[in-house]
Amino acid sequence: MFAQNMDLSEARMLYNHAVENEEAAESLLKISEANTFTNPVMMGYKAAGHMMMAKHVGNPFKKMSHFNKGKDILGNAIAADKNNLELRFLRFAVQAEAPGFLDYKDNLEEDKRLLLSGVGKIENPVLQNMILKYLKTSKGLSVTEKEKLE
Repeated sequence: MFAQNMDLSEARMLYNHAVENEEAAESLLKISEANTFTNPVMMGYKAAGHMMMAKHVGNPFKKMSHFNKGKDILGNAIAADKNNLELRFLRFAVQAEAPGFLDYKDNLEEDKRLLLSGVGKIENPVLQNMILKYLKTSKGLSVTEKEKLE
């Protein structure tokens, strides 16, 4: 049913739909769980799959389990590739949207600075558009910061 290897474009597409669509979140998670990724960016999407599933499951213990697993995987991915804007975007998006009680906002400002200074230099137009689209609506940016993206 699923491809043996998920490529980056498929991961990005599923990610874009996973926030609102539980089926997309499940697909992202199932595909990423079926593969052992050594690529930090693909590990980041695996982490995102877990974190998105936390939004869709009802059981609070499962929510925390998915969230914490995703947080750990994402932390390891970023440690392996500290300057990767795509990974920083994934973390920024999660931290900007995470409820305060999760206490997961430590890297918001650092990631925001990197994203704002680097998004214009991203060569992949799909990735650049995905990040810009999110930043323009993000709770993590001020009105002035959003205006600078135009």
